[in-house]
Amino acid sequence: MIQPTLHSFHIPVMGLGFTIDTPVKVAHFGISSVMSIVEDELVEQMRSFYCNKHGLPYTLIADTEDDFRAKRITAYLNVVKKIVDEQVENIINMPFAAGSDINKYFELLPEDADAKKLFLAMMQTQDDAEKRNLQEQLRKLIVPGAIDVNLMSKIDKNNYTTSGELLPPEYSDAIAALRGFANSNVDASIVFSAGYNPRLYSYIEKLPDFFPTENAAPKKKIILKVSDYRSALTQGKILAKKGVWISEFRIESGLNCGGHAFATEGLLLGPILEEFKNNKTALEAELFSMCNKALEAKQQPVHKEVPAVRITVQGGIGTANENKFLLDYYQVNSTGWGSPFLLVPEVTNVDEVTLNSLATAKPEDYYLSDSSPLGVPFNSFRKSTSEMQRLSRIEAGRPGSPCTKKCLISNTEFSEQPICTASRKYQNLKINQLKQLNIEGQLDEQLLHREIEALEQKDCLCEGLGSSALLCNDIAPLRKFSKAVSICPGPNLAYFSGIFTLRQMVDFIYGRTNILNAVHRSNMFVNELRLYVTHFKTEISKNIDSITTLKIKQLKAFKENLLKGIEYYQHLSKELKNETSQYINELKTELAHIENTIQQLYLPEEVGSVLNA
Repeated sequence: MIQPTLHSFHIPVMGLGFTIDTPVKVAHFGISSVMSIVEDELVEQMRSFYCNKHGLPYTLIADTEDDFRAKRITAYLNVVKKIVDEQVENIINMPFAAGSDINKYFELLPEDADAKKLFLAMMQTQDDAEKRNLQEQLRKLIVPGAIDVNLMSKIDKNNYTTSGELLPPEYSDAIAALRGFANSNVDASIVFSAGYNPRLYSYIEKLPDFFPTENAAPKKKIILKVSDYRSALTQGKILAKKGVWISEFRIESGLNCGGHAFATEGLLLGPILEEFKNNKTALEAELFSMCNKALEAKQQPVHKEVPAVRITVQGGIGTANENKFLLDYYQVNSTGWGSPFLLVPEVTNVDEVTLNSLATAKPEDYYLSDSSPLGVPFNSFRKSTSEMQRLSRIEAGRPGSPCTKKCLISNTEFSEQPICTASRKYQNLKINQLKQLNIEGQLDEQLLHREIEALEQKDCLCEGLGSSALLCNDIAPLRKFSKAVSICPGPNLAYFSGIFTLRQMVDFIYGRTNILNAVHRSNMFVNELRLYVTHFKTEISKNIDSITTLKIKQLKAFKENLLKGIEYYQHLSKELKNETSQYINELKTELAHIENTIQQLYLPEEVGSVLNA
């Protein structure tokens, strides 16, 4: 019997609201996607919306209820699963006909999928009995895409009672969200991103669905989003020693991605993928031994054989040839296509104003900013309504945001309980402090302006990254909120212009059509390399006046990794079987030019010797 072979790509999480209901829109076509569960108020609003839309019972889970955050997440995931299950059942039972969703299900699949081949054979057969037989086989192959969720591990603030008393750790944001996912009835994975959170990882041990039983694999799975092999191995071991298996390592480009950008020390995506490819078997064996040893110590059922470990990659993929190369050469199980789907209203929640701005944007409209209160570089869009709002607030003498949702509060410089650096409260306090230091002569005028300008870069992401979902679905907010939209596409979106259908985007991914604009686009590895060179220059500039021995060591390692990466890509170019000789020659020329640029960059300790030469 033909095993179901579905899509070889997935749709990663985007913002708080852009993909918060994407499974409802694509899972019944076998496409996997990821929702954010960070913002429980938005989750509750989306549950209300979909219950009303599908005639399902709804009772508000108020924020005065015990464990309301976890309960909201559980309830919403259960609603999404119910809707997707009904959609899939409807598709299975509908007749095959031109324009039907059951035909669309198979038409969207890649050409080399077994199910697609069977579908084409069914369409071509003239024998009625054989056609009916093939149709019944096809119906059995229909399965939904995954309803996965994403949790930024470090977004884990402690919470308080209404009277101001600190709640126990299990009520923190990340742990409550994890519990909400674990208590839901979705058969899916939770993606842990943005690093290691010890108490979150320890809490997993209390959740039985993440462990095998005598007769079955774990009901819930864990995906680790990582930027390099070392991080994957380190975190994989930490969880394996608790008896927890990692079902997937999701590799994301450090800089050529959307949202927060977590740069490596010059380690490039190609060499990282090569390391995973070469070490996957050893990685599985080591984690399997650790995991079963931990399960035995807990006197729990062990894995009878090594569970599957998926390796996936995302960040900056932009052509069907690149997509196929990643799947074939690096043997990854799936590729992630994020930012381009922001131009597909069938799939993501992007309000009309922002959508039209993205559809006509220029490459210079996408940039890496310091707007995130987390203090991590953040991919931003110059034409976003949130950027316009930020600037207008500064011009009006009222910088900062009201901070109603408090998802990213972390600073205790002026208060016992944390506040957000993008909040109006914090920015007023900090600006007053800086001005006082200026008056006292401890801060000169030039530095004062630089400090204030840097401070005012911070913007509210809690509302901005979720408001588009409310605007697109005409959902009334639970409280007064800003209609300004923050959006965080990766720089790769510069090569796409226009508004597309789901079919157009999927056909593009699989090489059945072309939707790239006329902007010259280099290979994805070259594009990432250029971003790293820019980042390297910035790091040198930041440290030119005051440098430490440790920083010199880091910058040297960064430069060495970049040069090793270029050498690797020069050798890799001969593996690009689907590209033209002209394309490969241009790739080699670009790599040589970038190498020359790097060689001419001097580290802070070298500047003096160069000037005195």
